[in-house]
Formats: sequence, structure tokens, C-alpha cells
Amino acid sequence: MVLSYLANLGHYVPEIVLCVTMIGLLFVESTYGDEETSKGYLYSTAFIGLTVTFFLLCLNLKDQPVAIFTNSLVIDSFSTLVKMILVAGTAGAVYLCSQSKDINPKLKAEFVILSVGVLIGGMILASAHNMLMLYIGIETLSILSYALASLNKHDTKSSEAGLKYSLYGGVSAGIMLFGMSHIFGVLGTIQFQEIPPLLTALTLEQKMVLMPSFLLFFVGIGYKVACVPFHMWSPDVYEGSPLPVTAFFSIVPKIAGIAVLIRVTMVFFGEESALQYSWVGILSVVAALTMTVGNVSAIGQRSVKRMLAYSSISHSGMMLMGIVVVNQIGVTSILFYASTYLFMTLAAFFIVSFVADRFGNDHFERFSGLMSTYPLMAILLTVVMFSLAGIPPLSGFVAKFNIFAALIDSKLYVLAVIGGLNSVVSLYYYLKIVRLMIFKPNESNEKISGFGFRNQAVIVLLAFPVIFFGLFWSGLLTLADNAKIFIVN
Repeated sequence: MVLSYLANLGHYVPEIVLCVTMIGLLFVESTYGDEETSKGYLYSTAFIGLTVTFFLLCLNLKDQPVAIFTNSLVIDSFSTLVKMILVAGTAGAVYLCSQSKDINPKLKAEFVILSVGVLIGGMILASAHNMLMLYIGIETLSILSYALASLNKHDTKSSEAGLKYSLYGGVSAGIMLFGMSHIFGVLGTIQFQEIPPLLTALTLEQKMVLMPSFLLFFVGIGYKVACVPFHMWSPDVYEGSPLPVTAFFSIVPKIAGIAVLIRVTMVFFGEESALQYSWVGILSVVAALTMTVGNVSAIGQRSVKRMLAYSSISHSGMMLMGIVVVNQIGVTSILFYASTYLFMTLAAFFIVSFVADRFGNDHFERFSGLMSTYPLMAILLTVVMFSLAGIPPLSGFVAKFNIFAALIDSKLYVLAVIGGLNSVVSLYYYLKIVRLMIFKPNESNEKISGFGFRNQAVIVLLAFPVIFFGLFWSGLLTLADNAKIFIVN
């Protein structure tokens, strides 16, 4: 048994490296005095740990899939690619934290340490193969996120964000546990691979009785993904949290939740049955509502950060449509979408953060005349906004095209039409900020300190894949297509 667990640890090296990094960050932070705010060694330690983790994950991509720790976790190419996206998103948020003025300098170390902890929870979630590990992953991710949301403890909005997040999270976790306990009571197992044959053996009446339990189970995951009707916390939390935290929340918890929802759908409902039809029907309605509510609500926002929060909800709905098709084509389209969404979101939040640092808020009017003062940043933000809206030839267009192709291939025409109409609606509020940057005079000629040479270079690097994967998408699409979900027999 001991040798077996030691052998399993060999497949879990990236997560172990992150745990060591988190402990190392605690020790490094303890060496700084109260008045020291630069903390270069802390960021260096974080980036080294994240870089090593990313490199190890790249090496693991071609490994054979394996179930470890008595089948409680699965290491396959699907989970590995998702983890690479999560690590890249965390690295981007940590760098933004080092440059942003929206977090108290004395609390930036806490952000770095907690974000690595949330990343570990997200990686557990991506590999979870039984209900216990799924719950541990969600709670590890969630509890640390509550602290991140309320990081600026002297800001009432930040405190409110943390309180709302924790209240919603506690209620949704309790509901999910209730559903999981009922599933265990009926089926007698928490192991994912043991559930499908037991579901097949149930009568139609028993399946109908069990379906509400899966709905309760979905609540906990839907809350992390911020899909309707579990999205109400998202705009307030995103607006109240410091900007680096908002950027982090838009990527890591969301994509981790999408990943576990994909695995649950493919493992539990991969075979045609009454349960599959019910599950897919519910996901279809949720996806349509999530896109519509997110896009319509984003139209009237005055804060760019709040607009991006509602936009993030609509993108969750778009990725949910890929899950509805319940096949590898849908999984491939979601992984491609998540990869491009990572770069679009980081580039947008970087520019918004530096503008907000200069003016003290992130209202749309603060971007007026940006083309005349910082033309490169205005052009890149325009590119990102067009990509988020799905305008060709950018990567956002290819990502949405793949989702629509998967839907049409599965003859889900109504959902594809709803998705297309929502993309048109989203173009309105994305173009709003573009119009202000190009056609309105600037409010001030004073320099934006965040737009130094290094930060502009980083933003260019983040925006480059947005253009590159729109033109040369085949390599990333092949990588996503090779990321198969391993179903343990």
C-alpha cells in the first residue's frame, strides 16, 4: 500500500511543486519587515514555482492516462491541459498584482500565497474522479477565494464582496452536499467509474427520482461557473474585489468549474438514456439563459470591470453549449475556447487595471481618447474587445465558430441560433469602449504610470495569441483535440 501511494505521487509532481511553492512563499514573506513593500524575492519565488509546474505539465501531456490514489484522481491529457491554462492564468494575475495599485502593498504577499492555494484547489478539481475529491477541490478553491475577494479590508465594497461570496458559497456547497449524499444513498458509491453502470441498471422511475439529486449536485458546480441562476454573486464580487483578484476569478475558478462539469457530463451521461436527455435539456436551458442574462445585463453597466463580469457570465454560457453536445468535438471546442479566453481576459484586465490606477475608477469615460495618448494600448484593447465579441479573423471568432460547429453537428440548431444572436448583442457593449477610445477627446494628458515599457511589452505578449490563434488555429485545435478524457473501467 505504501509503495503504491509513493508510485502515485510520481504522477502528482506538479501539484506537489505548487504545495512546496506555497510553503516557500510563506517563509519568504516572513523575512520581510512591515514597511517593505517591493518584495521582489516573493514574486520571483512564485514565478519560479509556476514556471516549473507549467513545464512539468507540458512534459505530462503525452503520458498515458492513469487513475491514482485508489481512483480518486485521474491524470489524463484533458486535466493536464486544463491545469496548464489555470497555471498560466495564475501567473498573469500574480504579475498584475505586482504592478497594480488596487491592492494595498502590504497585502500583495497574501494575494500571491492565496492565489497559489486556489490554483491547487482548481487542479484538484480538474483531476477529481470521485465526489469526495470534487468537494475537497471546490472547497479548497472557494474558501481561499473568499479571503481574496475581501483582501482590501478597509474598503467596504471589498468586504461586501467577500461576505456575499462566502454566503453564496456556503449555501451552494450545502445544497451540493445534500445532492451528493442522496446520490450515494441510492447508488452506494462515490467513485465516478462505478456510477454509470449503476445508473444503467435503474428503472425509469428510479432515474426520475434520482434526477433532482443531480440537479442539487449541479448547484455547487454552477455557482463556481457563475451560470444562471447561480450568477447573482458574480457582478458584485467582481466589482468589489481588487482588479487583479477579479482577473484571477474570471479565469481560474471558472475554467476549473467548467472542467469538472465536462468530466461529470462525459462520465455520468455519456450513454443515451432518460438521465442524459434530462441533464442535457437542463444544461441547454441554463446555457441559453446564462448567455442572454450576461449579455443583456452588461449593456447598461458604467464600470468596465462590472461589464467584464457580466461578459464573463456570457462566456460561461458559451462554454456550457460545448458541454451539451456530450462528445469529444464539444470538449475540443471548449478547451480551445478556454485557451483563447485566457489571453483575451488577461490582456483586457491589464489595460483596465492601469487606467483605473491612474483615474481611481474604471468607468467607461476614463478610456476616452486613449487612442491619442496611448495608441498601441488602444489598438490592443480594441483587438481584444473584437475578439471577445467573436469578430474574424481573431481567435475569439474561431473559438465561437468551433462551439457553433459542434452544436450544428449535433443538430442543436436552436441553441446555435441563440448563441449567434447573443454574440451580436455582445458586440454593442464591447464597441462602446472602442468608440470612446477612438472618437472621444481624452480627459487628461497626464501619463498613465502603468503603461511603462515593460508592462506594454507584457500586454503585447498577451494580445499576440489573440491574433495568432485566429489566423493559425490548427496547432492549438489539434492540441485540444488530443486532450481526451480518460474514463476508468
